[in-house]
Amino acid sequence: MVTITGVIPKSPADRAGIADGDVLVSMNGHGIRDVLDYMFYAAEMQLHLVLERSGVQYECEIEKDEYDDLGLTFESYLMDQKMHCRNQCVFCFIDQMPPGMRETLYFKDDDARLSFLQGNYVTLTNMTQEDIDRIIRMKLNINVSVHTTNPELRCKMMNNRFAGEKLDYLRQMSDAGIRLNCQIVLCPGLNDGDELRRTLTDLGGMLPALQSVAVVPVGLTKFRENLYPLEGFTKESACDALDIIAKFQEKFLKEYGTRTVFPSDEFFLLAEREIPDGVYYEEYSQYENGVGMLRSLADEFHAAMEDAQPESLPRTVTIATGYSPHAFLSALTKEAEEKWEGLTCNVISVRNDFFGESITVTGLITGQDLIAQLRGKPLGDELLLSSCMIRRDSDVFLDDVTIGEVEAALGVKVRLTANDGYELLDAILGIVY
Repeated sequence: MVTITGVIPKSPADRAGIADGDVLVSMNGHGIRDVLDYMFYAAEMQLHLVLERSGVQYECEIEKDEYDDLGLTFESYLMDQKMHCRNQCVFCFIDQMPPGMRETLYFKDDDARLSFLQGNYVTLTNMTQEDIDRIIRMKLNINVSVHTTNPELRCKMMNNRFAGEKLDYLRQMSDAGIRLNCQIVLCPGLNDGDELRRTLTDLGGMLPALQSVAVVPVGLTKFRENLYPLEGFTKESACDALDIIAKFQEKFLKEYGTRTVFPSDEFFLLAEREIPDGVYYEEYSQYENGVGMLRSLADEFHAAMEDAQPESLPRTVTIATGYSPHAFLSALTKEAEEKWEGLTCNVISVRNDFFGESITVTGLITGQDLIAQLRGKPLGDELLLSSCMIRRDSDVFLDDVTIGEVEAALGVKVRLTANDGYELLDAILGIVY
């Protein structure tokens, strides 16, 4: 049962006389506990609702077009509390954050509903057999953080004695044809090498329900006091991981027509190997996990160069980026400089003093590091920053420094760009729509 906090005027619910404060008990005989139940059962065209008002139950019938919004709103998006992660994973990035940051950055979610609705990854440790049965009944796709299929090792890596046995849920879902996307955070000396081979072998047995697997390297900050002793990847160990993955890609491609497992871009940068071409990434199914982002960016950038017309040259811009993609972006912008005389594009790698120098990705650059390392440098007409540095729907960096504060400190206008080659080239050339 969930309490209704609003009814949209002239909606089916409004026409049926449902009011704010009513409690939704059931729909077509099915109890409603959260947003998944509500969305699934509200899709039906003929609805029999049981509600409660001031402690007294009443019923109503609603007819509507399939998938039309019923018109009810609730206190929270999930219609329930977000589920907190019960694990203490040895590689958890949140445990490696400095103190004193905003409270929301320390919340660890492990909520299967967010997996279906927003693409979040879940470990399955918060779930019960009832949850799995509901996923199978509703035919919901789900994203799972697997890390290893060795039950004992999974318990160790997650510091959760139930983590190993929960792997059975993965098998149940794959047997039922539930589309699975999985991820592996790879930690040298723990789940790489033969353990990675075991995991990919086991996951391969879940094809074709298994849609994709992303393998990403562990990220280690300087705030690891009293945490499990982990090491980062070297060029050699990154090459070893890529070689293992390549063998499984070849096997899966031959047997199922898809590579299935994909390493994140960072592995290629660490191994100092070229980013593969677009065909390699197939449908870019693990794009949000940093898999194929650089290739997509480059392909779009080159396509944009064919037709772009600069509006104001000469022009000088600076791109601030993490250490990892610096060389890749420098090569791209050099092509633009060679095509358009009068264009100067300086790509500067920003050292991550806030989290530690071992963090080399762009998305974790903070406002204070930008200010400290770019102050006094000639930055040109604009400073271009990836929007991944900024908290969603805000103008705030991870350290709560604002874009306006960066602009004031550096004396230059900041322009944000998404991971989109067309948008990046527009920003470099000063094109505004």
